Amino acid sequence: MMPLPHQMVTRPLADWLDRAFDNDIRSRFFKGLVFDAPEGDPGWFGPGSAVWHVHSHFPTLAFGLACAAYLEGLDPSIYWMGVHHSRLTGRDEDGNPTGELDPEGAAYRFGHSLSFFIGTAYGSTETAERLARTVRAMHHTVKGTRPDGLPYDADDPEWLRWNYATVVWGIAASHERYHPKPLRDIDEYYGEFVRVGHALGGTDLPATKQETLDCLKSYLPKLAVTPGKAAQTGPNLKDVKTSLLNGPVMDWAVRDTLPNWAARMVMYRPPNPAVLRARRAAFKAALNAPHVLTGPLKEFEQAQARVANGTTAPHTVPTYELGSDPV
Repeated sequence: MMPLPHQMVTRPLADWLDRAFDNDIRSRFFKGLVFDAPEGDPGWFGPGSAVWHVHSHFPTLAFGLACAAYLEGLDPSIYWMGVHHSRLTGRDEDGNPTGELDPEGAAYRFGHSLSFFIGTAYGSTETAERLARTVRAMHHTVKGTRPDGLPYDADDPEWLRWNYATVVWGIAASHERYHPKPLRDIDEYYGEFVRVGHALGGTDLPATKQETLDCLKSYLPKLAVTPGKAAQTGPNLKDVKTSLLNGPVMDWAVRDTLPNWAARMVMYRPPNPAVLRARRAAFKAALNAPHVLTGPLKEFEQAQARVANGTTAPHTVPTYELGSDPV
Protein backbone atom coordinates (compact mmCIF):
# COMPACT_ATOMS: atom_id res chain seq x y z
CA MET A 1 0.00 0.00 0.00
CA MET A 2 1.34 3.40 -0.98
CA PRO A 3 1.79 5.86 1.93
CA LEU A 4 -0.59 8.78 2.04
CA PRO A 5 0.87 12.22 1.17
CA HIS A 6 0.80 13.46 4.77
CA GLN A 7 2.56 10.25 5.89
CA MET A 8 5.34 10.87 3.35
CA VAL A 9 5.96 14.21 5.10
CA THR A 10 5.39 13.33 8.76
CA ARG A 11 7.19 9.95 8.86
CA PRO A 12 10.66 11.36 8.07
CA LEU A 13 10.07 14.15 10.58
CA ALA A 14 8.95 11.63 13.18
CA ASP A 15 12.03 9.50 12.52
CA TRP A 16 14.27 12.56 12.82
CA LEU A 17 12.69 13.57 16.15
CA ASP A 18 13.04 10.02 17.49
CA ARG A 19 16.72 9.91 16.48
CA ALA A 20 17.29 13.27 18.15
CA PHE A 21 15.65 12.01 21.35
CA ASP A 22 17.70 8.82 21.17
CA ASN A 23 20.99 10.73 20.73
CA ASP A 24 20.32 13.43 23.34
CA ILE A 25 18.25 11.65 25.99
CA ARG A 26 17.58 7.93 25.59
CA SER A 27 21.14 6.75 24.92
CA ARG A 28 22.52 8.82 27.80
CA PHE A 29 19.88 8.68 30.52
CA PHE A 30 17.66 5.63 29.88
CA LYS A 31 20.35 2.95 30.30
CA GLY A 32 19.07 0.00 32.29
CA LEU A 33 15.45 1.17 32.33
CA VAL A 34 13.01 -1.61 31.42
CA PHE A 35 9.60 -0.92 29.93
CA ASP A 36 8.78 -4.10 27.96
CA ALA A 37 9.02 -6.71 30.76
CA PRO A 38 8.05 -8.60 32.81
CA GLU A 39 4.76 -9.35 31.13
CA GLY A 40 1.76 -8.35 33.21
CA ASP A 41 3.74 -6.10 35.57
CA PRO A 42 1.67 -2.90 35.92
CA GLY A 43 4.42 -0.87 37.60
CA TRP A 44 3.54 1.69 40.24
CA PHE A 45 0.48 2.98 38.35
CA GLY A 46 -0.68 0.68 35.57
CA PRO A 47 -2.76 1.08 32.41
CA GLY A 48 -5.75 3.39 32.67
CA SER A 49 -4.15 5.41 35.47
CA ALA A 50 -4.07 9.18 35.48
CA VAL A 51 -0.27 9.08 35.71
CA TRP A 52 0.05 7.01 32.52
CA HIS A 53 -2.19 9.48 30.72
CA VAL A 54 -0.31 12.55 31.95
CA HIS A 55 3.27 11.25 31.58
CA SER A 56 2.75 9.58 28.20
CA HIS A 57 2.47 13.02 26.56
CA PHE A 58 6.14 13.89 26.44
CA PRO A 59 5.98 17.61 25.46
CA THR A 60 3.67 18.65 28.30
CA LEU A 61 5.61 16.46 30.74
CA ALA A 62 8.86 18.17 29.74
CA PHE A 63 7.34 21.63 30.03
CA GLY A 64 5.85 20.71 33.39
CA LEU A 65 9.29 19.77 34.68
CA ALA A 66 10.59 23.15 33.49
CA CYS A 67 7.78 24.87 35.43
CA ALA A 68 8.59 22.80 38.51
CA ALA A 69 12.31 23.59 38.32
CA TYR A 70 11.57 27.31 38.03
CA LEU A 71 9.28 27.39 41.07
CA GLU A 72 11.58 25.10 43.05
CA GLY A 73 14.45 27.54 42.47
CA LEU A 74 12.67 30.28 44.40
CA ASP A 75 13.90 28.50 47.53
CA PRO A 76 17.43 29.85 48.18
CA SER A 77 18.45 26.53 49.73
CA ILE A 78 17.51 24.76 46.48
CA TYR A 79 19.58 27.27 44.54
CA TRP A 80 22.67 26.69 46.70
CA MET A 81 22.19 22.92 46.63
CA GLY A 82 22.37 23.18 42.85
CA VAL A 83 25.43 25.43 42.95
CA HIS A 84 27.32 23.20 45.38
CA HIS A 85 26.21 19.71 44.38
CA SER A 86 25.33 19.72 40.69
CA ARG A 87 26.53 20.88 37.29
CA LEU A 88 23.86 23.56 36.98
CA THR A 89 26.38 26.39 37.30
CA GLY A 90 29.80 26.79 35.76
CA ARG A 91 33.14 26.68 37.60
CA ASP A 92 36.13 28.99 37.49
CA GLU A 93 39.76 27.90 37.04
CA ASP A 94 40.00 26.99 40.73
CA GLY A 95 36.84 24.87 40.61
CA ASN A 96 34.68 27.36 42.49
CA PRO A 97 31.07 27.84 41.31
CA THR A 98 30.55 31.02 39.30
CA GLY A 99 26.77 31.15 39.72
CA GLU A 100 26.34 31.40 35.93
CA LEU A 101 24.06 28.80 34.37
CA ASP A 102 25.92 26.00 32.59
CA PRO A 103 23.69 24.99 29.64
CA GLU A 104 25.32 21.57 29.38
CA GLY A 105 24.87 20.98 33.09
CA ALA A 106 21.24 22.09 32.92
CA ALA A 107 20.63 19.68 30.03
CA TYR A 108 22.30 16.90 32.03
CA ARG A 109 20.00 17.47 35.00
CA PHE A 110 16.97 17.73 32.72
CA GLY A 111 17.84 14.38 31.08
CA HIS A 112 18.03 12.66 34.45
CA SER A 113 14.71 14.22 35.50
CA LEU A 114 13.04 12.94 32.34
CA SER A 115 14.32 9.41 32.86
CA PHE A 116 13.12 9.43 36.46
CA PHE A 117 9.61 10.73 35.82
CA ILE A 118 9.12 8.52 32.78
CA GLY A 119 10.67 5.42 34.38
CA THR A 120 8.70 5.69 37.61
CA ALA A 121 5.47 6.44 35.73
CA TYR A 122 5.27 3.46 33.37
CA GLY A 123 8.49 1.50 33.69
CA SER A 124 8.53 -1.92 35.31
CA THR A 125 8.22 -2.11 39.08
CA GLU A 126 11.93 -2.89 39.47
CA THR A 127 12.83 0.05 37.21
CA ALA A 128 10.78 2.41 39.36
CA GLU A 129 12.29 0.99 42.55
CA ARG A 130 15.84 1.31 41.22
CA LEU A 131 15.31 4.91 40.13
CA ALA A 132 13.90 5.83 43.54
CA ARG A 133 16.86 4.17 45.32
CA THR A 134 19.28 6.10 43.14
CA VAL A 135 17.65 9.47 43.80
CA ARG A 136 17.38 8.82 47.54
CA ALA A 137 21.07 7.90 47.63
CA MET A 138 21.92 11.15 45.87
CA HIS A 139 19.75 13.15 48.28
CA HIS A 140 21.54 11.58 51.25
CA THR A 141 24.78 13.24 50.12
CA VAL A 142 23.38 16.74 49.55
CA LYS A 143 24.16 18.55 52.77
CA GLY A 144 25.94 21.85 53.28
CA THR A 145 25.74 25.49 54.26
CA ARG A 146 24.49 28.50 52.34
CA PRO A 147 26.68 31.63 52.15
CA ASP A 148 24.40 33.28 54.71
CA GLY A 149 25.24 30.53 57.21
CA LEU A 150 21.99 28.57 57.08
CA PRO A 151 22.42 24.80 56.70
CA TYR A 152 20.62 22.73 54.08
CA ASP A 153 19.90 19.01 53.95
CA ALA A 154 18.13 17.25 51.09
CA ASP A 155 16.74 14.71 53.57
CA ASP A 156 14.95 17.43 55.55
CA PRO A 157 11.20 16.57 55.53
CA GLU A 158 10.35 20.24 54.95
CA TRP A 159 12.59 20.35 51.88
CA LEU A 160 11.21 17.06 50.58
CA ARG A 161 7.66 18.38 50.93
CA TRP A 162 8.51 21.59 49.03
CA ASN A 163 10.38 19.69 46.33
CA TYR A 164 7.54 17.22 45.89
CA ALA A 165 4.87 19.93 45.77
CA THR A 166 6.72 21.89 43.08
CA VAL A 167 7.07 18.80 40.89
CA VAL A 168 3.50 17.53 41.10
CA TRP A 169 2.18 21.08 40.64
CA GLY A 170 4.42 21.75 37.60
CA ILE A 171 3.46 18.58 35.74
CA ALA A 172 -0.24 18.93 36.58
CA ALA A 173 -0.37 22.64 35.68
CA SER A 174 1.27 22.00 32.33
CA HIS A 175 -1.15 19.14 31.67
CA GLU A 176 -4.22 21.22 32.51
CA ARG A 177 -3.22 24.13 30.33
CA TYR A 178 -1.55 22.55 27.32
CA HIS A 179 -2.49 18.86 26.99
CA PRO A 180 -4.90 18.30 24.06
CA LYS A 181 -7.10 16.04 26.22
CA PRO A 182 -6.62 17.03 29.87
CA LEU A 183 -8.05 14.93 32.68
CA ARG A 184 -11.55 15.88 33.77
CA ASP A 185 -10.53 15.49 37.41
CA ILE A 186 -6.90 16.51 37.95
CA ASP A 187 -7.11 15.35 41.57
CA GLU A 188 -6.91 11.78 40.24
CA TYR A 189 -3.37 12.60 39.17
CA TYR A 190 -2.44 14.33 42.42
CA GLY A 191 -3.78 11.39 44.42
CA GLU A 192 -1.85 8.78 42.45
CA PHE A 193 1.44 10.63 42.08
CA VAL A 194 1.93 10.90 45.85
CA ARG A 195 3.36 7.36 45.66
CA VAL A 196 6.46 8.79 44.02
CA GLY A 197 6.87 11.34 46.80
CA HIS A 198 6.64 8.62 49.43
CA ALA A 199 9.18 6.51 47.55
CA LEU A 200 11.65 9.39 47.86
CA GLY A 201 11.12 9.72 51.60
CA GLY A 202 8.47 12.43 51.64
CA THR A 203 6.00 12.62 54.52
CA ASP A 204 2.79 14.58 55.08
CA LEU A 205 2.54 15.25 51.34
CA PRO A 206 -0.37 17.08 49.67
CA ALA A 207 -2.65 14.76 47.70
CA THR A 208 -5.02 17.18 45.89
CA LYS A 209 -4.59 20.27 43.75
CA GLN A 210 -5.83 22.61 46.47
CA GLU A 211 -3.69 20.98 49.14
CA THR A 212 -0.67 21.37 46.86
CA LEU A 213 -1.36 25.03 46.11
CA ASP A 214 -1.83 25.71 49.83
CA CYS A 215 1.38 23.86 50.63
CA LEU A 216 3.38 25.85 48.07
CA LYS A 217 2.07 29.21 49.26
CA SER A 218 2.82 28.33 52.89
CA TYR A 219 6.55 28.40 52.02
CA LEU A 220 6.40 32.02 50.85
CA PRO A 221 8.17 33.45 53.95
CA LYS A 222 11.18 31.22 53.14
CA LEU A 223 11.43 32.12 49.45
CA ALA A 224 13.42 34.73 47.55
CA VAL A 225 14.67 35.64 44.08
CA THR A 226 18.35 34.70 44.19
CA PRO A 227 20.94 36.39 41.95
CA GLY A 228 21.07 33.25 39.86
CA LYS A 229 17.31 33.24 39.34
CA ALA A 230 17.22 36.96 38.52
CA ALA A 231 19.96 36.56 35.92
CA GLN A 232 18.04 33.82 34.10
CA THR A 233 14.52 35.22 33.84
CA GLY A 234 12.46 38.14 32.57
CA PRO A 235 14.20 41.03 30.78
CA ASN A 236 17.62 39.49 31.37
CA LEU A 237 16.77 36.88 28.70
CA LYS A 238 15.83 39.43 26.06
CA ASP A 239 18.78 38.62 23.79
CA VAL A 240 19.09 34.92 24.61
CA LYS A 241 18.25 32.44 21.87
CA THR A 242 15.26 30.26 22.73
CA SER A 243 16.01 26.61 23.41
CA LEU A 244 14.25 23.70 25.06
CA LEU A 245 15.49 24.81 28.48
CA ASN A 246 16.11 28.51 28.11
CA GLY A 247 15.20 31.68 26.23
CA PRO A 248 12.51 34.37 26.42
CA VAL A 249 9.67 32.30 24.93
CA MET A 250 10.11 29.40 27.34
CA ASP A 251 10.72 31.80 30.23
CA TRP A 252 7.50 33.69 29.45
CA ALA A 253 5.46 30.49 29.22
CA VAL A 254 6.80 29.20 32.54
CA ARG A 255 6.19 32.48 34.39
CA ASP A 256 2.71 32.66 32.85
CA THR A 257 1.96 29.27 34.47
CA LEU A 258 3.08 30.23 37.99
CA PRO A 259 0.61 30.74 40.85
CA ASN A 260 -0.22 34.44 41.23
CA TRP A 261 1.91 34.95 44.33
CA ALA A 262 4.96 33.41 42.65
CA ALA A 263 4.39 35.40 39.45
CA ARG A 264 4.44 38.59 41.50
CA MET A 265 7.79 37.56 43.03
CA VAL A 266 9.39 37.57 39.57
CA MET A 267 7.41 40.65 38.49
CA TYR A 268 5.42 38.83 35.81
CA ARG A 269 2.44 40.74 34.46
CA PRO A 270 0.26 39.08 31.84
CA PRO A 271 -0.54 41.01 28.66
CA ASN A 272 -4.08 42.03 27.78
CA PRO A 273 -6.53 39.11 27.48
CA ALA A 274 -6.52 38.99 23.66
CA VAL A 275 -2.73 38.85 23.46
CA LEU A 276 -2.61 36.34 26.32
CA ARG A 277 -5.02 33.98 24.53
CA ALA A 278 -3.04 34.26 21.30
CA ARG A 279 0.28 33.59 23.01
CA ARG A 280 -1.04 30.59 24.89
CA ALA A 281 -2.64 29.18 21.72
CA ALA A 282 0.61 29.57 19.79
CA PHE A 283 2.65 27.96 22.55
CA LYS A 284 0.17 25.09 22.82
CA ALA A 285 0.41 24.45 19.09
CA ALA A 286 4.21 24.49 19.19
CA LEU A 287 4.31 22.28 22.27
CA ASN A 288 1.94 19.66 20.84
CA ALA A 289 3.37 19.53 17.31
CA PRO A 290 6.11 16.96 18.14
CA HIS A 291 3.58 14.65 19.79
CA VAL A 292 1.25 14.90 16.79
CA LEU A 293 4.13 13.88 14.52
CA THR A 294 5.59 11.07 16.61
CA GLY A 295 2.91 9.90 19.01
CA PRO A 296 4.05 8.67 22.45
CA LEU A 297 7.62 7.59 23.09
CA LYS A 298 8.42 4.01 22.18
CA GLU A 299 8.96 3.34 25.89
CA PHE A 300 5.27 3.99 26.50
CA GLU A 301 4.35 1.69 23.62
CA GLN A 302 6.54 -0.99 25.21
CA ALA A 303 4.75 -0.48 28.52
CA GLN A 304 1.37 -0.85 26.81
CA ALA A 305 2.53 -4.07 25.16
CA ARG A 306 3.81 -5.35 28.53
CA VAL A 307 0.28 -5.29 29.95
CA ALA A 308 -1.67 -5.98 26.75
CA ASN A 309 -2.75 -9.41 28.06
CA GLY A 310 -3.72 -8.11 31.48
CA THR A 311 -1.91 -7.26 34.69
CA THR A 312 -1.05 -9.17 37.84
CA ALA A 313 -2.58 -6.30 39.90
CA PRO A 314 -4.02 -2.83 39.19
CA HIS A 315 -0.66 -1.40 40.30
CA THR A 316 2.25 -2.16 42.59
CA VAL A 317 3.29 -0.04 45.58
CA PRO A 318 6.71 1.47 46.34
CA THR A 319 8.43 -0.66 48.98
CA TYR A 320 10.61 1.98 50.63
CA GLU A 321 10.28 2.27 54.39
CA LEU A 322 11.37 5.60 55.82
CA GLY A 323 14.90 5.45 57.26
CA SER A 324 15.65 1.97 55.90
CA ASP A 325 18.41 3.02 53.47
CA PRO A 326 21.94 1.97 54.48
CA VAL A 327 24.14 4.73 55.83
